Amino acid sequence: MTSFRNTHLKTIAFIGNSLPRRCGIATFTTDLQQAISKSPAGVETAIVAMTDHGHAYDYPASVWLQIPDESPQDYIRAAEALNAGRFDAVCLQHEFGIFGGEAGSHILALLSRLEMPIVTTLHTVLAQPSPAQRRVLTQIIDTSAKVVVMAEKGRALLREVYGVPAEKIEVIPHGIPDIAFCEPDLAKTKLGFEDRSVILTFGLLSPNKGIEIMIDAMPLILKSQPHAVYVVLGATHPNLVRNEGEAYRESLVARALDLGIENHVVFLDQFVDQATLLDFISMCDVYATPYLNEAQMTSGTLAYSFGLGKAVVSTPYWHARELLADGRGILVPFSDAETIGREIATLLTDNARRTAMRVRAYASSRSMTWQRTAERYLSLFGDATQRRSRPNAVVSGGNASVRKLPASPEPQLAYLLSMCDDTGLFQHAVHSVPDRSHGYCVDDNARALLLAVTLGTSGEKLLPEPLTARFASFVQHAWNPDKKHFRNFMGFDRRWLEDKGSEDSHGRTLWALGECARSDISPSRRRWAAALFAEALPTAEGFLSPRAWAFTLLGLDGYCAIRGEDIVAKRMRLLFADRLMDLFARVETKDWIWFEEGLSYDNARLSQALILTGLASDTPAYVAAGLKTLRWLMTLQTAPLGHFRAIGTDGFLDRRMPPKGFDQQPVEAAATISACLAAWRADHGSEWKDDAARAFAWFLGSNDLSLPLVDLDTGSCRDGLHRTRVNENRGGESVVSYLLGLVEFRKLARTSGHPATFVPLQALSA
Repeated sequence: MTSFRNTHLKTIAFIGNSLPRRCGIATFTTDLQQAISKSPAGVETAIVAMTDHGHAYDYPASVWLQIPDESPQDYIRAAEALNAGRFDAVCLQHEFGIFGGEAGSHILALLSRLEMPIVTTLHTVLAQPSPAQRRVLTQIIDTSAKVVVMAEKGRALLREVYGVPAEKIEVIPHGIPDIAFCEPDLAKTKLGFEDRSVILTFGLLSPNKGIEIMIDAMPLILKSQPHAVYVVLGATHPNLVRNEGEAYRESLVARALDLGIENHVVFLDQFVDQATLLDFISMCDVYATPYLNEAQMTSGTLAYSFGLGKAVVSTPYWHARELLADGRGILVPFSDAETIGREIATLLTDNARRTAMRVRAYASSRSMTWQRTAERYLSLFGDATQRRSRPNAVVSGGNASVRKLPASPEPQLAYLLSMCDDTGLFQHAVHSVPDRSHGYCVDDNARALLLAVTLGTSGEKLLPEPLTARFASFVQHAWNPDKKHFRNFMGFDRRWLEDKGSEDSHGRTLWALGECARSDISPSRRRWAAALFAEALPTAEGFLSPRAWAFTLLGLDGYCAIRGEDIVAKRMRLLFADRLMDLFARVETKDWIWFEEGLSYDNARLSQALILTGLASDTPAYVAAGLKTLRWLMTLQTAPLGHFRAIGTDGFLDRRMPPKGFDQQPVEAAATISACLAAWRADHGSEWKDDAARAFAWFLGSNDLSLPLVDLDTGSCRDGLHRTRVNENRGGESVVSYLLGLVEFRKLARTSGHPATFVPLQALSA
């Protein structure tokens, strides 16, 4: 790896792929990079290129770093190099299939470690992504300060399918070379096609391009234009060659031969430099894109031909539908050789119509030149870097520029009520609007039942009785007596999506049932909860998840308080506690005081479970281990300036590494508050109240971005704290986590005899 020197005011790193030069996203990446580097702003650029299965292709000299796309460690090393280079921003070019891992997930290891803002260009936005594709793309979007698409359809899909806020999305058309409008004759002579009517398609050859449809259309074209020729410029896609060789190209050649038009279809199996490519586009009379699928968000070949003022005939895929509207081109039905042949033949014989179409296309494309595209990207980069500086950030501690957060607010239940229907609590929301498409889960409804019980035991305003009954009913319906498991996910149509859920969801449901059995205001519901708990408990004995053990222990704390004679419950309580103790004994070192090799979600629940189990069973060793691990965890969850920093999801797969700062989620703050309440009960140390106060202040804005996650008037809570912003979606887990944290913090304040207020906060300079 060569070094990269930061010699200008701004430096931008571009992340793309290094497929051959004229391959879609690689072309776009390098052309945009070169346009930025040549801009008057004096911006220095570099490229991080993923090589195809470890093989580097011919790539411009501006490449700074190439890494194998299937090597996770190289993604991490690339992030470290970018951070060391102190780049002002990173521009990610995302396309499915160019990054390693399931659905391209390896790129997340790079993005999650970057210390500068990210602007992501999405070359494809899927209307029906697979679960893995949705998960990866959502995380990429969440990590990005801005997301760029090249068509309005992309904006619509991001809003409707992925719930991306409108203000985060920018539409910037695909860039084009700034070439003068010219007639095709000179280029035809140069390339040996003089006196021919030329139809052109270029780009990597693959079956989705519809080349066979154009070949089938040629006999009709030749009836009125006997000297016409169809030129197919481009090598076969490397992935296709690797899997099938040249079988597809050979089938196209055979198709032309069978139709007797082999002298009118020319295949040029080659990559060409930009100058040669522009000559080929210049010489064509009609450019054709007969793609077979409408879900084509971006076509660089279409943009280039349109920008050079060519008459374009295309199928109505998304990009073409927008670009060629209002007479700027001709759209034909998919897989309709007769219509495409008739339209091209008409254009070739109607010079006036063809010229008028060319002029309209050229005139409307002037805003798409690479210079204009570069200017818009530079504006985005500048905006992203400026937003990163937040002079009003706040942290706990200190004496200068002191201001105070509000005292702990009263629980507001309006938003929670809006997230429920006659079935239960919705999983997700788009901003603050319940998202029916993702249905429900027992995880969130069990949490909601736990909240209902906790409100009752804390002297707070109760949930409406019908709502509490609804949460209990959901839990009952989730129980699958045949599998002896709780199901987790349910669609909006009230159909279960699985026969049994995860170990963690089963354990979390036992937790809610145990507390309900001990403390629910309804005697009948207490009896119901105890019976279902006893029926579902034996299943947990075979669980392997430490969090499932911890959740079950929290449920046993409630259940055993009212069913102390249950020998099975008492045995399993000691079993799970000893399992956690065994993990702790095997994993703990001087510097790593924890149960597992890495940190994940709901971390503080493991410590809380041991503390409560130790108190209830009079086992000091359990309590000591719980307090010791919680103290260590709190050191990791306290930022250098004193505020709470939840364990970020970006580091969940790291082994014995310091936690990542993002993404931070409400469930971590809520778990920490509960664990601190348990720790205070164990030793009455004042530090636990301070730790709980910092964790709760995270919700109100004492965090890395100084942005509140909650709306105090409605009780809604945003889904997380990302690198540059909060996640504006407000799902079921988030609102219940906030309310549980609030209620338990208020309970700690009352129990300890101290009001629920916070230490002063000092301004944090950017």
